[in-house]
Amino acid sequence: MSKTGGRAPRATPVVRHGRLKRSAAWKAVLALIGGATAVVVASTASVAAIAGLQLNNQLQENVVIIGADSQPPPNIAAFEGGFNILLVGSDTREGQQGIGGNESSVLNDVTMLMHVAEDKQSATVVSFPRDLVVPLPACENGGPASGQPINVTLYYGGLACTVATVENLTGLKIQFAGLITFTGVIAMSNAVGGVPVCVTEPINDPYTGLWIGKAGTVNLVGKNALAFLRSRHGVGDGSDLGRIGSQQVFLSALVRKIKSDDTLTDFGKLYGIAQAATKNISLSSNFANLDTLVSVALVLKDIPLEHIVFVQYPSRTGVGGIYTGKVAPIPEVANALFAVIKADKPLGLDAQSLEGAHGGSTEDPNAPKPSSTPAPTGTPAPTESAAPTVKPVVVPGVKGQTAAQYTCSVANN
Repeated sequence: MSKTGGRAPRATPVVRHGRLKRSAAWKAVLALIGGATAVVVASTASVAAIAGLQLNNQLQENVVIIGADSQPPPNIAAFEGGFNILLVGSDTREGQQGIGGNESSVLNDVTMLMHVAEDKQSATVVSFPRDLVVPLPACENGGPASGQPINVTLYYGGLACTVATVENLTGLKIQFAGLITFTGVIAMSNAVGGVPVCVTEPINDPYTGLWIGKAGTVNLVGKNALAFLRSRHGVGDGSDLGRIGSQQVFLSALVRKIKSDDTLTDFGKLYGIAQAATKNISLSSNFANLDTLVSVALVLKDIPLEHIVFVQYPSRTGVGGIYTGKVAPIPEVANALFAVIKADKPLGLDAQSLEGAHGGSTEDPNAPKPSSTPAPTGTPAPTESAAPTVKPVVVPGVKGQTAAQYTCSVANN
């Protein structure tokens, strides 16, 4: 990735939407920046005294310019109405040894926006389907044609183009941004020691190489974690929206593990996570600073699990016209969702939110009931906590789950 966040276009642009569906969409970005940031935080806080200079140098090697972010790193407490971080996952194969696929692909197969409230008591993470057709701005390598999905923005103008697109779509100012590749996902899952996820049935997805032999909880590490996050045919209804629900299962489990005592008190693990994050994540220039990372991570570390909410951008499939074979927004629900976020209010979810996100039974048969038995090793059970100062707002039609909810990925058989 270049220092500007963009890249020279290939002789023949590869903008795939049919075949590429099998190729990525691994929301691991949150897992890697949102969650990993929370980890990098706790870890950096401990590691800075020993390896601060080394980690900071690694951050600076991968800096991405996204626009007017060249000012000194801001104090996160100075942002009125909270702050926003855009987390992007690239499907590039450049420098990705051992990862198959089209070498000329440069698409953002994961696009996630995390809003952290000004009172630092809640966070909302919105996942944008890779095939979501939205208004796209002119970018460094030319303006995308109409009817194109959001995941072409990385090709047309790097991280800066994706930031501009999401800002235009949501009306929110994005203060920080980060980008991660396939090898970064693998490195982060290895560093954290794997992520325990639950599946309702065995999964065999030949498109990504994902094979899980039995229902229940499995610890996903390395390429298996990447395959799970990329899998579309193996989970849900086989669509991009079904994959988002499955990825939320992964992310909630990842956040629980990162915030567990087994991780936060293990110096070696924290240092490994910090190393993996700083080597494999490209951050906007005002974010690639240890002090800023530490302050953001400490905030995330202290937000109760039940106040960290993962939701899908309101959208649907099966619409014709420019949305044929792609994903169409549901404007009225999206507008209501972002009105809540702009007002800096915590987002609430109801039973319909979870059912719509996963499309089936989601209770982990191997997960203990929070009220009676302790959580599995390395995974804290959800606990009662003080409610946010502002009452959470439920937006009808929004699908998702909290980080405290034990859920299962529904197999597509």
